[in-house]
Amino acid sequence: MAVYALTGFSLVSLLSFGYLSWDWMKPSLVADVATDPMEKSLPPTFTRPPHIIFILTDDQGYHDIGYHGSDIQTPTLDRLAADGVKLENYYIQPICTPSRSQLITGRYQIHTGLQHSIIRPRQPNCLPLDQVTLPQKLQEAGYSTHMVGKWHLGFYKRECLPTRRGFDTFLGSLTGNVDYYTYDNCDGPGVCGYDLHEGEDVAWDQSGKYSTFLYAQRVNKILASHSPKEPIFIYVAFQAVHTPLQSPKEYIYRYRSMGNVARRKYAAMVTCMDEAVKNITWALKKYGYYDNSVIVFSTDNGGQTFSGGSNWPLRGRKGTYWEGGVRGIGFVHSPLIKRKRRTSWALVHITDWYPTLVSLARGNLSNVQGLDGYNVWPAISEGKESPRTEILHNIDPLYNHESPRTEILHNIDPLYNHAKYGSLEDGFGIWNTAVQASIRVGEWKLLTGDPGYSDWIPPQTLTNFPGSWWNLERLTNGLRKSVWLFNITADPYERYDLSEQRPDVVRSLLMRLVHYNRTAIPVRYPAENPRAHPDFNGGAWGPWASEDDGEEWEGGREPLKSRNKKKKKCKICKLRSFFRKLNTRLMSNRI
Repeated sequence: MAVYALTGFSLVSLLSFGYLSWDWMKPSLVADVATDPMEKSLPPTFTRPPHIIFILTDDQGYHDIGYHGSDIQTPTLDRLAADGVKLENYYIQPICTPSRSQLITGRYQIHTGLQHSIIRPRQPNCLPLDQVTLPQKLQEAGYSTHMVGKWHLGFYKRECLPTRRGFDTFLGSLTGNVDYYTYDNCDGPGVCGYDLHEGEDVAWDQSGKYSTFLYAQRVNKILASHSPKEPIFIYVAFQAVHTPLQSPKEYIYRYRSMGNVARRKYAAMVTCMDEAVKNITWALKKYGYYDNSVIVFSTDNGGQTFSGGSNWPLRGRKGTYWEGGVRGIGFVHSPLIKRKRRTSWALVHITDWYPTLVSLARGNLSNVQGLDGYNVWPAISEGKESPRTEILHNIDPLYNHESPRTEILHNIDPLYNHAKYGSLEDGFGIWNTAVQASIRVGEWKLLTGDPGYSDWIPPQTLTNFPGSWWNLERLTNGLRKSVWLFNITADPYERYDLSEQRPDVVRSLLMRLVHYNRTAIPVRYPAENPRAHPDFNGGAWGPWASEDDGEEWEGGREPLKSRNKKKKKCKICKLRSFFRKLNTRLMSNRI
C-alpha cells in the first residue's frame, strides 16, 4: 500500500515541481539556439581529426541539471546541450570505478574483472595492464593526450598510473574521495594521506586550491601551450560533485534560500562546476580549437540522495541498478554535428565512447578485439538508428546483501553467492536470481538479486520533507523479491513490475545473462595490503609495489618519514568517523 501511495504522490509532485528549462539572460559562449528547432546549419567537413574534450562529473544526479527541470543553476551546460545533442537514453554504471573502466576500455566490467565494487586505495589492483586504453589508441592516431582530475582506476604499481596508460600529462587524484582544498583522503580511521599528483609526483605545492577551479585552470594552460593545428584529447574528470560537500562561500550564498543544507552545498558545487566548464569552453574559443572540436559531457553514476543529489523522477540512487543509478546525464556539443539542437533517444552506453572517439580520430580499431561498445557517432550526429540494442548493466558474483564490502573470496561459484532472497528455481532452473545482475534488451529491463534502495526520492529542497528521506527509501525495501521486469520505454520510472505477467520475457533475458556470464573473467578484488598505508609512502597515497613484489607483504617496518615535506594531517577523518557512527545509529533505530 505504501508503494502505491508513494507512486501517486510522485506523480503529483512531478507536476508540481515541473520540467521547465532555465532561461538565462547572460551572454552565451555558444551560438544562441535557433528559433526554429529544425533549423540546421551545415557543419564544417572533417578536414582533420577533431579535438576531443571529454568532461566527466562525479555523482551528479539525473535531476541536477537545468534542462531536466532542476532548481540548480547550470546555464553553461544548458546552452551547450541545447545547441548540441542531448542524450536521453544514455547509460552509465552505478558507481565510480566501473564507469571509468568502461569509458577507458570500451568493455563491460565482466570483461575486465572489475565487476565488484570499486578499486579501494589499499588494494593491489588496477585496470588490467593488458587492456589497450582509449588514450593509447588516440596516441597511435597522432593525438596529444592529457588527463585532469580523478583517476580511481588503481595505482599500486607505477605501471597503473595515468601516465603509463596513455596520457602524456596528468594532474589529479588517484583515489576516489579527497578534500577539495587539502587533498587529504582517509580510507578508514587513521589511514589518511595526501592525494594530488602532477605526473607521477606528489603535487604538495597545489594544496589549498579548490579542485574544480584548479582543474579548469590546468585545461586552460594545456590549450594555451598546444597548437590547435595538432589534434588533442583532454579527459576532464571533475571531482565535483562527490562528497565531501565543499564549495567557495559565494556559490553557497546563491542558494541561501534552500532549507536543506546538504542540497544547498551540493547545488553550489554543481554551479561552480558549470562555471568551470564555461571557462574551458571559453579557452577552446580563445585558442582556436572550438570550430574543430567535439565536447562530450557525461556523469559517472546516479546522484547520491544521502548527500544532496537528486535523480527525480527516476527510481533509486547511486550504487543501485534502478534507473536512478544507471541512467546518466549526457550530451555532445560540436560544430561538426550535422543535426544539432535536438534530443536523441538513441540507446547509448558509456562503453560506446571508445570506438566512437577512436573512429572520429581516424584511429585503427581493427586490431582491438572484444569491444562491447559501438560507434554511435552516426546516431548522434545524423540522427540515425543506434547500432546498440542491449546493455549488460552488470553481473556481480561477489555481491552479498548483508555485506556490500565483501573481501576477497576464492573459488566462488557465481551462481551460489546468495543475496537475501532468490533461488535457481525462481530463475527457471537456468539462473540463480540471488545473484545481483541487470540487463536491458530492447525496451525490456531485467533485475535479479538485490538492486539496491528502490524508492523514488523527490528533490530535497525542503528542510523537513514529509516522512524523512530514509523512511521514503525503506518503503519498498522489505519486498521479498529477487526478479523484476520493466518496459523501460513505456515505464521509464520503473513503477510497474511485469515479471509475473511476462514470464516469457523474463526467461529470455535470463538466457542473455547466462550468455554473458559464460564470457566473464574472474573478479579482481584482492585483499587490502598494509604496505599501501600513506605512512609508508611519505604521507601521500601513491604506488607502493614494484614488479618484483608479490601480493603479500611482510610488515614490521616503521612508517617512512617524508624527506622533503612534513606529513600532511587529515583534518576530516574524525568528522567522517562521527558521521559514520551517527548514520549507523540512525539506521539501527529507524528514526
